[in-house]
Amino acid sequence: MKNRLFKKVLLGLGFDCKDGHVRITKGKNFRLYGGSKETHEFMQEKAVKFNEQLDKNRKTLETVTKKEFYDIAKKIGLQISEHREDK
Repeated sequence: MKNRLFKKVLLGLGFDCKDGHVRITKGKNFRLYGGSKETHEFMQEKAVKFNEQLDKNRKTLETVTKKEFYDIAKKIGLQISEHREDK
């Protein structure tokens, strides 16, 4: 039996909401909270694309390596910090 307490997910947090609207989106492997309409839509798009790449590579968040994770993030256009442990 899988321990649901430690499920891996992509977490998106948006802090630029000024309209008072609370935006929450839950999907396969991701949870997105907050942000303006534009920011939240951007997070949704990237989360879906990330999952598409995982599926294409027949990987899951539990099986993807750190390098593969960063490679996928870069491929879908996410900005990656240059301070990575695996450099």
